[in-house]
Amino acid sequence: MAKYFTLTTVMLGVILTSPPAAAQTPQHLQWDPTAAATYLDERLGWWMSWEPAQREGETFCISCHTAVPYALSRSALRAVGGETLPVPQEEALLDNVRRRVRLWAEVAPERLESRGSETILNSLVLASHDARDSRLSEDARLAFDHLWELQLGHGERSGSWPWLHADLEPWEEDGGPYYGAALAAIAVGTAPDGYALEVANTERVARLSSYLTDNYADQNLFNKLTALWASTWLPDLLEPADQARVVEETLARQHGDGGWSLSSLGPYHLREGSPRVTESDGYATGMIAFVLLRTGVMPDQPGLKRALAWLSANQEATDGSWPGHSLNKHRDPSSDIGRFMRDAATAYAVLALTSKH
Repeated sequence: MAKYFTLTTVMLGVILTSPPAAAQTPQHLQWDPTAAATYLDERLGWWMSWEPAQREGETFCISCHTAVPYALSRSALRAVGGETLPVPQEEALLDNVRRRVRLWAEVAPERLESRGSETILNSLVLASHDARDSRLSEDARLAFDHLWELQLGHGERSGSWPWLHADLEPWEEDGGPYYGAALAAIAVGTAPDGYALEVANTERVARLSSYLTDNYADQNLFNKLTALWASTWLPDLLEPADQARVVEETLARQHGDGGWSLSSLGPYHLREGSPRVTESDGYATGMIAFVLLRTGVMPDQPGLKRALAWLSANQEATDGSWPGHSLNKHRDPSSDIGRFMRDAATAYAVLALTSKH
């Protein structure tokens, strides 16, 4: 179940109701998909073996910065890189998620917030994989079963999930539960075989949609963009006027070089009190370009065209990645931890540059 809308004359906020033609990213853009794939594969390989990432049952953590963006983006590189089969790192990540889903009673985190976060991420990874085969697997169904068991059914956060709060921006802070709920909506909408329309899910999806709709106005731009992405999968999640306004606000924050800075998408502050990194980065620019393409904005729209050109021009020649910066503290960009945001940036740049609609 997918919903697409075309945005034209964005400054006037006009949304057409007819589905757009598939939006093809411009063929003249120059970037190196093989180098991007190598970077992503090496980083996931490192993450899988990193001691702090290890979990029970010979599994590893499904991180927001490295593992999940990898799962969403890596398969897109096969079509442009000449690959025909998943690489070992892809298979290892999927096997890891499936194992954690099957052994949930034994390996589920003790903290309720961690369990809620993981059920969303597990469902998103498996649903995104199954969507490529147009068939929902039993493992994905089991992951969704775990997801619905933890959905909150009452209170001001009814329809959402417990979500980890580690005072880490942009995912694990005060706005984290909304971000997590938007990812859950993407997972449900992405799931093939009409999963979101099944009778058993009607009330669950309605609660989720109500939570996202009712709390949308209070969110920062990062969360609104994630909700906009979710609205391309779940119809009626956002009003057309809200969809147009978030696109207009996003384009208004675009830098002169064509990119965006993640620090401009929310009220983020470095812990150590030093100045925020305000230069354009691959995470913000890649995510925004990808979401705009998903909503039906055509690649020749001036703002989107400049964003794609920025992505084309800013891939690192040394390792195939795109720049990304921590919102929490200044880190050594060459260190493994210092590259966490670069991992996410590279994945979303790939999603934007390989997007078809």
